[in-house]
Amino acid sequence: MTAASLTAARVRSRALSRERVLDTLLLAVLFTTTFEKVHWRFGGQVGIADVLTILFLVAFLAAERRPLPRSSALVLGFFAAFLLVYLSGFFDIDTQQGLHQFVKGMVKLVFHFLFLATAVGYLARRGEHYFWQALGWFMAGFLANAVYGILQLLAARAGVNLDHVLLSPLTGGASSINIFGAVDGQSIYRPNALTGDPNHLGVMLDVPLLMLTPVYLRLERGHPLKRRLAWMLSFLLLVLLATLSRSGLLGLGVGVFVLMLPYRRHVRTRSFLQPLAGVALVLAVVVLTRLHYFTVVIRSRVHTGGGSTSLHFAVYDFIPKVLHLHPLLGLGLNNFSVYYESITGKTNWGPHSFWVAVVVESGLLGLLAWIVFLRYVFLRLKAARLLGRVLDRAGDPLGARVRPLAYGMTAALVGTIAANFFYLTMQFYYFYVFATFVLALPVVFARRR
Repeated sequence: MTAASLTAARVRSRALSRERVLDTLLLAVLFTTTFEKVHWRFGGQVGIADVLTILFLVAFLAAERRPLPRSSALVLGFFAAFLLVYLSGFFDIDTQQGLHQFVKGMVKLVFHFLFLATAVGYLARRGEHYFWQALGWFMAGFLANAVYGILQLLAARAGVNLDHVLLSPLTGGASSINIFGAVDGQSIYRPNALTGDPNHLGVMLDVPLLMLTPVYLRLERGHPLKRRLAWMLSFLLLVLLATLSRSGLLGLGVGVFVLMLPYRRHVRTRSFLQPLAGVALVLAVVVLTRLHYFTVVIRSRVHTGGGSTSLHFAVYDFIPKVLHLHPLLGLGLNNFSVYYESITGKTNWGPHSFWVAVVVESGLLGLLAWIVFLRYVFLRLKAARLLGRVLDRAGDPLGARVRPLAYGMTAALVGTIAANFFYLTMQFYYFYVFATFVLALPVVFARRR
């Protein structure tokens, strides 16, 4: 072997090693992106997804020299626009606590958008096989969270705090399952799993449920994944119902309505009805064993006149007050709790609505920036659906995967936007990971056309 060939072999070996490191780090980020409780306090709250994201970004910047695709460049353009809006709003902050909250929000924003830009570029470069592998790890993270939620619920029923047993030794922090109230002395438990709140878990589960349902329906009979997806989707639906999250159910309902337009012919099929029948049977058995308990619980969640419901609507009263004072730039990023501590009585109280947070903290310019960004995401979804249609017509079997996935992503995005009118999860890592797959989908599979 000549010296030149030896040198080339070493270069290839180093390149493969760097690629394996990047592959592993990205898959780890995707799997842990919903694990909010796995965090440590280092000058703030640093989650496991934060640590892995930093490692991925460092490895990516050290290894990659090739230009990013156009989608990544546009993401960086949106990032610059958000930076301009938020940094301009910095001058409305006049307290030390407000400055601290602003810095925390800015750090999150920087890492979220840098990850979004680089991950889209990396998925586009690695191609179709790695895209499906990465999507599988993302979905596996939701499944692991849901499994932990059920174990957490069963342990709580037995009088055991599973978080204290498993998570506290790892993180050094305290956490537990959510207790909603009590019926005849029996606590009402709402699993929050590895997220910080049962509503977070409920809204997050909308993403895999809505994304994968069209893919499941289009899978051929006898495909090895069809039965697995049926079990997985049924299980995730049961966990979502166990959270008692009205925001999660709202997002799911809106997303299902979106899917009914292209997939209404599947409603009467065995593939659609059998999993739902299984979920209904499990619910019937559980409810009938403790009928009075569940009657009280369901009535309390259906009732819309309680303090929790009033709280979700009351936060919208802050919008006209802020627009009167700071119409264009708001109060400053991540500063809602600072300015309304005197009203809420809490030092870290969120607005319970992503859209209220956007308007209150970044004004009309921040709202406009988010609307334009989401419009771009919807346009990429439209491109993915059109690409899937082209592949279908060309007889490419991937059309039966790309097109349903694009429809599922569209429903998941609409459902998440709807749920975030009464909760706020669009500022979490999982949403940016979801956006990564949305933006990467038409880029990865465009070469098939």
